[in-house]
Amino acid sequence: MRFTMGYNQFCPIAKAMDVLGEKWTLLLIRELLCDFTRFNEFQRGLSQMSPTLLTKRLASLEKQGLVVKRKIHGQRGYEYFPTEACRELLPILEQVGIWGMRWARRQLSDEDYDLELLMLHLQRSISPADLIGNETVIRFNFRDLSEYANWWMVVKNNDVDVCVHDPGHEVDIYFNVDLKTMCDVWMGDISYRKAIAEGRLQLVGPKAMINNVESWLKPNMFSGIPPAEAIVNPA
Repeated sequence: MRFTMGYNQFCPIAKAMDVLGEKWTLLLIRELLCDFTRFNEFQRGLSQMSPTLLTKRLASLEKQGLVVKRKIHGQRGYEYFPTEACRELLPILEQVGIWGMRWARRQLSDEDYDLELLMLHLQRSISPADLIGNETVIRFNFRDLSEYANWWMVVKNNDVDVCVHDPGHEVDIYFNVDLKTMCDVWMGDISYRKAIAEGRLQLVGPKAMINNVESWLKPNMFSGIPPAEAIVNPA
């Protein structure tokens, strides 16, 4: 008799879940499809995932033909690249994200508001081409936090660096906000304009940057998806 960890069904959905159904696997694929290739980059986006489990999941994806592992030239360590089979999962992940915005957002708890993950998403959402000049320094002051309440984002040409220590550059714009509000703004649950009008967000800086904030610090790609209750019970 043969024992496996899979579903033991010939249905293609079951066979796909044999590959994709383990915890963290789809989120790791999310990171791969965002063009991140290195172990430490995956750790930033999956900070609650242990290094041991991350190594195991990468090896599994490589074995299943979703990832190609390559030695970093002239350095220690490896890079991981998505194969065509992995890239074909992009529209599936997009649909999962749309479904999550419609049907799962109501299940958010206080523990889901992860500060480090938010700062990573904000870093990825910066559009340097829509900023004026070659360098912009942004400071986030999270007024509801006692630890790691201050963050700096330095945008220089096309590079975006995030740090918790003052880089020593003059700040161009300040975000004075609480953690939940900044998450809600990035998720598109509340607009910049409304958050400012309600006093939940204060932007301090040049008027041109404030008025144009959505162009250079963009909400996430699912921000236009209404929750299910708005569809079932429209106002």
